[in-house]
Amino acid sequence: MSDAAALRLPWAVSAEPVGSPDAEALLREYYTEVADRYFALHEGRRSTPEEIDEGVAEYPSTDLTPPHGTLLVARHGAVAAGCVGVRMLDARTAELKQMFVRAARRGRGGAAVLLTAAERAAAQLGAERIRLDTRRDLVEAVALYRRHGFVEIDPYHEDPYAEIFFEKRLDGGR
Repeated sequence: MSDAAALRLPWAVSAEPVGSPDAEALLREYYTEVADRYFALHEGRRSTPEEIDEGVAEYPSTDLTPPHGTLLVARHGAVAAGCVGVRMLDARTAELKQMFVRAARRGRGGAAVLLTAAERAAAQLGAERIRLDTRRDLVEAVALYRRHGFVEIDPYHEDPYAEIFFEKRLDGGR
């Protein structure tokens, strides 16, 4: 398929069980990418399969299920190309988790489509605001969140890998 044809493919986002084959593959790829970037920056190496297994076990996605959460999978054409999770932290606050678009599908609007779908899902769960944490070295993610109206906030939890925290009001900022 030509690059021009790939750019015209539609994006479709739908909720999917965390244990589906596409969801499991996307979540593992997400974790592998963020772990590889972390280890490259701090230790000059890539992650091992054992470290990925440990990380996936330490940060499970089981809370991305109804009625207090959801996992959204984006398809570009017919290909599962990205995912994002939403979970409720309290009655009015949702949290964005595991936002990821496969490298081969980046630059085609998928991240914005996923982010919009996640905000809509959070609102449907009753959230008035959505929060997230990320690392400063994930510069593409930081820029995406800022572009989409997220503002930096004080930390709302402790995690050794969370360096920057964001929030966005879902009611237009009123």
